[in-house]
Amino acid sequence: MSAYIDTSALAKCYIREANSLDVLDWADAREELSTSPLTLLEFRCLLARRRRAGQIDVQLERGALAEFDRDVLGHTWRVYPETGQLFSEARNLIDLVPEIPLRALDALHLAYARHFGAKSFATADKNQAAAAQALGFSVFTFYPIKS
Repeated sequence: MSAYIDTSALAKCYIREANSLDVLDWADAREELSTSPLTLLEFRCLLARRRRAGQIDVQLERGALAEFDRDVLGHTWRVYPETGQLFSEARNLIDLVPEIPLRALDALHLAYARHFGAKSFATADKNQAAAAQALGFSVFTFYPIKS
């Protein structure tokens, strides 16, 4: 069964934080893990943003990026091909889940997952998880539970 992982969940594989071990266990249990080419850009931006915010240092930023790039080249993550038509599909998803405040890039991740036939969807974003569930995905969430 094809599983899609978005950037928010995938990042937990490279930066140790809440739920990192859960994501790694989930990923290890999957035969095929896919993501979109959007993740290549989003992950790089995430690392830079966290460095600028003082959450990680330059050494961790470079190490995480190098490890991620090795995993992409080694096909740990299957990166779907770029396709411009998915922007229209992502736009249409907004109307399919009108009550969920879905952001543009989250809709694009969902469009990729739907277009390429993923059955499950992993994320650390609550709104994206709600949209994925509404769209019929088996959803795995990795956001911290607040007490």
